[in-house]
Amino acid sequence: MFLEKQHHIAIISSDWDKAREFYIEKLGFELVREVWRPDQKDYLRLLRQGDTVLELFIRPEAPARVTNPEAMGLRHLAFHVADMEAAVAWLKDQGIETEPIREDKVNGGRFTFFRDPDDLPLELHE
Repeated sequence: MFLEKQHHIAIISSDWDKAREFYIEKLGFELVREVWRPDQKDYLRLLRQGDTVLELFIRPEAPARVTNPEAMGLRHLAFHVADMEAAVAWLKDQGIETEPIREDKVNGGRFTFFRDPDDLPLELHE
């Protein structure tokens, strides 16, 4: 098998201040590297939490998702949690609203969705 594990997840955000507040201050990711890309005239910011690495690109002019969440491409990003109620309560303490917790009839367990500042759907899965 050539694919061993996920290496990183790339996200395009429209506003660095809002993305920093959400991913670093609220979700607890750490900024580990910031690289100026002169050809693209932007910064690539690498954020990490445990084994999860996000490549964060700031593009104020990027088009919005065509439909939500059923556009072609990445549908959503899911994070595993051990205790759904505790995770949802923690998000709410951060000022982040979640959808109701639902049962996952296909994969088992429970899940809920929340949104980043650019309305990207993010999932918690127990």
